[in-house]
Amino acid sequence: MMALSNAMPKARKRYLTATMADGYVKTIGPTAAPFTHYWRIVAQRDDGKAEVFWGHVTALKDAMRLKAATADAARQRGWRTFDFEIVALTETAA
Repeated sequence: MMALSNAMPKARKRYLTATMADGYVKTIGPTAAPFTHYWRIVAQRDDGKAEVFWGHVTALKDAMRLKAATADAARQRGWRTFDFEIVALTETAA
């Protein structure tokens, strides 16, 4: 008699790529996580230096929530200007 396995099937690992408007390319992986979008903040400080923050989310609405909170972060951190970008991730070959 063959035993049935209760184990979940393994999620397929894949590479995800984000290409920003300025040509910057970020590759994430290998991952089985259901990421759909990549976000990036490029902030200019008063001293002329830049700060860069980035991440990935599982839904566009999550990235939009982060974008809404960025104005508060800019005030708290004293950023002169900032750009918040969101792009869809595409699956790429390993």
